Amino acid sequence: MRAAVSKRNPGRGAPRLCLAASGGGHLRQLLDLESVWGKRPHLIVTEDSALGRSLAEKHRVAFVAHYALGQARLGHPLRMLVGAARNLAQSARIVLSERPGIVLTTGAGAVFFTVLFARMLGARVVHIESFARFDRPSAFGRIAARFAHARIVQAAPLLDAWPDAKLFDPLRVLDEAPPTKQALTFATVGATLPFPRLFEAVRAGRAAGALPGKLIVQVGEGAPTAGFDDDVECVETIAFARVQTILRDAELVIAHGGTGSLVTALRAGCRVVAIPRRFGLGEHYDDHQEEITSVFARRGLIEVARDAQDLSAAVTRSRARQPVIATTDHSALAAHLETLVAGWTR
Repeated sequence: MRAAVSKRNPGRGAPRLCLAASGGGHLRQLLDLESVWGKRPHLIVTEDSALGRSLAEKHRVAFVAHYALGQARLGHPLRMLVGAARNLAQSARIVLSERPGIVLTTGAGAVFFTVLFARMLGARVVHIESFARFDRPSAFGRIAARFAHARIVQAAPLLDAWPDAKLFDPLRVLDEAPPTKQALTFATVGATLPFPRLFEAVRAGRAAGALPGKLIVQVGEGAPTAGFDDDVECVETIAFARVQTILRDAELVIAHGGTGSLVTALRAGCRVVAIPRRFGLGEHYDDHQEEITSVFARRGLIEVARDAQDLSAAVTRSRARQPVIATTDHSALAAHLETLVAGWTR
């Protein structure tokens, strides 16, 4: 377990909150709820990613091994079992050592054992179904919701699965003038998995002249960074603080279909083109990214390119209209959680 202790001292006697989420968008959703957990003793349990490591500089963070049921679906059952075994041991050690009293979780599989063990030791569990799920529950949600004390969904169709859940739809389109941008394109595969197809699509778009100006490409840990001209910055990972600086200036963002990457770019007033990972091509554990990008496109927030051949046309469509500024407003959800946590603390 690798951890860093926050400089904050929220006081003694209150039960420690455990924020349990895998890397990327799942974790960013919990960070948006800092008004609830930031003033209380807390521990963040997540995967060892660039975002997690940056959080460890200010907060108490424990890392667990990555594993997911989808690994078996993609033909890697041994890899899943090895990761699950490591994760189980790490999660047990963390929970026994930290003894959290309340768990806030958005999933997914990497934090299942943490949530389960905390629940077995008497912790109160709040399951917040990920904002990445619009039409049907996640596999994590279907299991974790059974022993959660409170269930929260962020899309109305999910109430069919959990009628007793509370609904908080956080997506908001802002009526603001777009900020001044530079001739900068930022391509990102997110915090967890490499995405060679996006890399190749961006490289082809650059060669075809569809992506002029400065180009920064983030390819994921362990992915090759060669293949571009010397004037292109290509890196495996980028600290979240620098991502925010890049987005402040970037006119165009080409991203995978994760909600964290999409919402962060929209919040910065960037034009956004998404290339969703596809289960049929072995790029993700299911097709939830296609579900996400379809919903965002229907709302007029982004353009979607399903392959390299579509990218140039999607970029042209995106540049032909004004960028849309959108964000997620979690104030209502935070108020609800504050009531729950305060009641359980008393």
